[in-house]
Amino acid sequence: MANVTFSSPIMPKDVTVYAVAGDKGTLLALARKNDIPIPCQCQDGQCGSCLVKVTPLDGSSLKGQALTEHEKVTLSVNGKLSKELLAKAEVEDIPPPYRLACQYWVQDSNILVEFSGEPGVEIDLRR
Repeated sequence: MANVTFSSPIMPKDVTVYAVAGDKGTLLALARKNDIPIPCQCQDGQCGSCLVKVTPLDGSSLKGQALTEHEKVTLSVNGKLSKELLAKAEVEDIPPPYRLACQYWVQDSNILVEFSGEPGVEIDLRR
């Protein structure tokens, strides 16, 4: 069981929703179910429009979650997945901070999900 907090400059306030870990739902499906406006176009990991930054909360660490092949390519092409981050994900089981909401499975960690609201545009990390 996890709390997922969505944050975006296009939302009036952050929204925290309860997610059932292991229900095989993606982060995008959870967002849609709760009327969270994460942009998406293909829902297949190829367009990159649902780019999000995932940060663990409560001092926890994210559990490793294998990147799909589509996610590897899309994140790499968009400059969000360096060779170093990919190696950490594949060898050390350390997930990268940027993911695609349509490919990310909700697990039992409390997380903050940040998105810009513009398809494929990263959240401004200086706020």
